Amino acid sequence: MRFFGRSKKYTLLPTTSDSSDISDNSDNEGSDIFVKQKHPVVNDVESNLNSEQEQERDEVQGKRAGISERRQRIRKTHRKGLMFLIMSILIGYSIVRFICFAPLFSGSTNKSQKKNIIFMVSDGMGPASLSLTRSFRQFRDGLPIEDILELDKHLIGVSRTRSNSSLVTDSAAGATAFSCALKTYNEAVGVDPLQNPCGTVLEALKLQGYLTGLVVTTAITDATPAAFSSHVDWRYQQDLIAQQQLGYNTSLGRTVDLMIGGGRCHYLPGSDVEGCRNDDIDLIEVAKNDGWSYIGDKKSFDGLELGLNKDIKLPLLSLLTYYNIPFDLDRNPKEFPSLEEEAITALNILSENTKDSDKGFFLLIEGSRIDHAGHLNDPSAQVREVLAYDKAFRAVKEFADNSDVETIIISTSDHETGGLSVSRQVSESYPDYIWKPEVLNNCINSGEYVANLLNNFTPGRTTDKDNFELKKFIKNEILENSLKIYDYTEEDINNLIKFKSNSLYYINDMVSKRAQIGWSTHGHSAVDVNIYGYSNTNNGKYLISKYLGGNHENIEIGKFMEFVTDSELNKVTDLIKDIPHHPIESVKDTEVKINKENDYYHDY
Repeated sequence: MRFFGRSKKYTLLPTTSDSSDISDNSDNEGSDIFVKQKHPVVNDVESNLNSEQEQERDEVQGKRAGISERRQRIRKTHRKGLMFLIMSILIGYSIVRFICFAPLFSGSTNKSQKKNIIFMVSDGMGPASLSLTRSFRQFRDGLPIEDILELDKHLIGVSRTRSNSSLVTDSAAGATAFSCALKTYNEAVGVDPLQNPCGTVLEALKLQGYLTGLVVTTAITDATPAAFSSHVDWRYQQDLIAQQQLGYNTSLGRTVDLMIGGGRCHYLPGSDVEGCRNDDIDLIEVAKNDGWSYIGDKKSFDGLELGLNKDIKLPLLSLLTYYNIPFDLDRNPKEFPSLEEEAITALNILSENTKDSDKGFFLLIEGSRIDHAGHLNDPSAQVREVLAYDKAFRAVKEFADNSDVETIIISTSDHETGGLSVSRQVSESYPDYIWKPEVLNNCINSGEYVANLLNNFTPGRTTDKDNFELKKFIKNEILENSLKIYDYTEEDINNLIKFKSNSLYYINDMVSKRAQIGWSTHGHSAVDVNIYGYSNTNNGKYLISKYLGGNHENIEIGKFMEFVTDSELNKVTDLIKDIPHHPIESVKDTEVKINKENDYYHDY
């Protein structure tokens, strides 16, 4: 029986055997007399009482001993029960973990099985771009606040973006960190800090038997695609980049099987109306004579039937414009494909051509013009570019889900552009906590588009009538029709006339102020950027989560692609160490001039 509460307290009196001790104490003479003079009956009573007390004490001690034994038995029983419960939980967890998660670990080191690697780069897109775009879409489409982008569902980590030469990277060094898995200096393309060519993931996979492709919305010779397919000391050596992309001036021969984007400029001779090469070589004709299929416009692109046309022959070169495909806000779908259409076309072509191979494909897909919108500080163009990229990511994921080949998708940015903040103080008084997506939604065209309209409006004379016509054009076509801005001032109009050559930046600032969107630079920033990942297999999901979850240096993304494909970039580096990659000074000076005229925002 278990006792609750405190036990009964007993007071024990001295026994008769102790009386002699008391009597011998000189300080207790009264007690000694009292003891000696006790009546015999009293002595008998005390003796009996002492006996009863001793007996009762023994009983209590016995009960206490019994209670202690029972408590010990109970404790032992509880310990055994607790240990049994813990062991049962551990065994049960192990069984459930094995049943549910064993597929994650099965083959997690089996890197030899057939794989598709799709690497997506949202050039210039930082975390604030996602916040801006998510809220914009919710406003535009009347969606609940719980609605998120497709990218949001697959966020796994963040990447630190510094280069070897600066805390703020440029696109060339940022892309080389992915392609070569090493840090290099700003403006370097596929070379290390000592200007030695470094082997890229694309080249390594091509040597393994993979098919490879590049899909962009800027020039195919621009920094990001160039860093995977060429090696130059300086990113503006785009003539040489174009040659290497076709397999010329390189010891590896052709390593790219498919290219879709813009950038005819550096494939055509300087004598051509669209050409900007510093020689008379027509690389497009050279490529066609060397077996490349060529696509130069939207009509021919549509003939690919999103890559389902069985007559498509690789290698394929599709250069759809002189330099950049227009911003998605301005893009005419009858003239230019979307990034989603480009990506789907490339995926279908590469998938069809690897169906009978034990190797898959590597495809780079870049949302190139997110970066341009950031350089121009154009928020209305930025949100549409991010939405176009998000749509392409969704299409790539759907492709993976429908493929029976293990497909690993990694998406990240090389850097953030513009120092975007989704709020702006527009007066000296304490700011309102607000930004206005409706301002961006009202814009029919980008700042780039309307600035070109303004620059192309030339009355021919400088009379008062001409000035009146120009002001009328600015009010009606630029501000009201294209941007839906009606609260402009006379000062706004005069400034657009006065600073006509830089009207692009003034126009974008008019939009940004009204939307209360802030920018800190026309260049790049050092903000960490997001990493997204997806795979159609548990093995792929496990690898992505294990190696890219959390905070990483950008080179770790390149190392991840090297690891999961069992590639050896150092071996490729040894093969390309002697290829020409240094600029000729006279050519370098000329190319700077060309690029400043045609691609001004890439001088950052």
